[in-house]
Amino acid sequence: MSTDSHPHRQRLLALCFGALGVVYGDIGTSPLYAFREAFGQHGVAVGRENVLGVLSLIFWSLIMVVSVKYATFILRADNKGEGGIMALMALAQRGVSSSRMRWMLMVIGLFGAALFFGDGVVTPAISVLSAVEGIEVLAPALHRYVVPITVLILLGLFAIQRHGTSRVGPLFAPITLLWFLTLGTLGVIGITHEPQVLSALSPHHAVVFFAHNGKFAIFAMGAVVLAITGAEALYTDMGHFGKKPIRLVWFFLVLPCLMLNYLGQGALVLDDPAKASNPFYLLVPAPLLIPMIVLATLATIVASQAVISGAFSMARQAMQLGYLPRLKVLHTSRETIGQIYLPWVNRVLLVLTIAAVLGFRSSENLVAAYGLAVVGTMFMNTLLVVVVARRVWRWSRVATAAAGVLFVGIDLVLLVAVADKIEYGGWFPLALGIGVFTMMATWRRGRQLVLAAIRQTGIALQPFLASIALHPPLRVHGTAIFLTANLDGVPNALLHNLKHNKVLHERNVVLTVEIRDEPIVDDEERIAVKRLNEDFELVTLRFGFAEDPDVPAELARIPLCGAPLDMMDTTFFLSRESIVATDRPGMVAWRDRLFVLMQRNALPATAFFRIPGNRLIELGTQVEI
Repeated sequence: MSTDSHPHRQRLLALCFGALGVVYGDIGTSPLYAFREAFGQHGVAVGRENVLGVLSLIFWSLIMVVSVKYATFILRADNKGEGGIMALMALAQRGVSSSRMRWMLMVIGLFGAALFFGDGVVTPAISVLSAVEGIEVLAPALHRYVVPITVLILLGLFAIQRHGTSRVGPLFAPITLLWFLTLGTLGVIGITHEPQVLSALSPHHAVVFFAHNGKFAIFAMGAVVLAITGAEALYTDMGHFGKKPIRLVWFFLVLPCLMLNYLGQGALVLDDPAKASNPFYLLVPAPLLIPMIVLATLATIVASQAVISGAFSMARQAMQLGYLPRLKVLHTSRETIGQIYLPWVNRVLLVLTIAAVLGFRSSENLVAAYGLAVVGTMFMNTLLVVVVARRVWRWSRVATAAAGVLFVGIDLVLLVAVADKIEYGGWFPLALGIGVFTMMATWRRGRQLVLAAIRQTGIALQPFLASIALHPPLRVHGTAIFLTANLDGVPNALLHNLKHNKVLHERNVVLTVEIRDEPIVDDEERIAVKRLNEDFELVTLRFGFAEDPDVPAELARIPLCGAPLDMMDTTFFLSRESIVATDRPGMVAWRDRLFVLMQRNALPATAFFRIPGNRLIELGTQVEI
């Protein structure tokens, strides 16, 4: 046996334990409401064949969607180890050369990411509501306290985000482990009362379910969708834990415990159809009901925390890739890079989540709003990964078509299943998604128009250097660094400095910062330097979308114009654009105004790039779009 096998095994177990607490919280709390909703207001009648049919559909959905599609297929699509729909979009775009195709992939990725934000609003609301509703089983008269208690829990959950989860994070995995073991144990107890429920694992009952219920079976699938919510987390959190731990935890713990609990609920309903009203809590022995409500509430808090953290990560990726304005990002842990806090995103999620709770008032009402966002994001993931399979992995057309038909077909069935829920609440995450998509697309297009306008009115850099060599201005001591997005043109800040101050520093650096479509840039590709003459250099700094740009730290690694960087002898010059909306071709007027509003509220580039304020001079310039 290898001497390093034991430490390797310990690290693998630690990663599995961590993944359990972060990745599976959302899908792990689905038993609270998923099976119940198949027989709810918009479900099918309670009957033996329907119970077995729903259980069979849940089982095969978990196998085909989570086990095969996500755990086996999509987890292969890692962008240098990172996952999530933004990383997948960047990976798919890298495999195509057509600008039109890249634009289509961008639209697919952005809309999938926008729906994920919608999911980030609905998940905490429905999860905590469904857990707190357990007090109704304990005492129906407590019904009026469900919403206030839920709101208080959510206020506390969002309030602790600013402090980070590094203190309570170590509790997540033990809570989730206890939750899944409890799910499995309750399921086994339920199955012993009606062992024939195990026959539901046969696909025969799913076929019979469709045969007996006709078109209503499709819409009953909307409840089955709830059983696979959270599957996206397997891919989104891949960068934190790796593929192997995520797969091991799913196949050896999460999947068995989930199915045991669903089967236990089914056995309970077969024994007493009246218990279909809330089979999860009615499966719990009466003396353990209060501890179970507490455990369920803790589990839903863990699930909500994972979704909120995912929204933070998604927002930062979108921001780095140029689809959202720069926002304030705070790191809440010195040990873990991935633990970040975005105050603006947190406030928006809090307001919208509380609004969802107050507006829908029960998990049964929120169910309709839940499935659409989840299936929409899954569908976008499928479209992107099929492109990756063909263009990046170089699969044959036959293999790509087979995988595409299988997974797109499943997603389309699920989309049809939740389509009738739009009028009952599905409009809510859809409206949120459209709103976020509009903001991201507007920001992207607006920045393109701004850069085009700057280039159009700019002066070529090489002729400019030749002219100042012939007519040299007054030179002052020190290094000047001019930030620009266009290395071929003279930075506006440099022009304004010469025009108003009539001086030029003895060393001058034209600097641009690139955000690449990969999570982390290798050190050898980080910095590119081009010497123009004795006192002018072009410097390009490259960062990945999962990194935080620290411009001074990177510049300190290299000599600038032959001299090491001395921050006390260096001045950063930045041109701050004042955007003016006009009737020029580009975007419609309301999108121009939206872009201007987003630009005004964006974090300054200097703060984003960690440039000291006492070494900075900002010069304004007006840009019309």
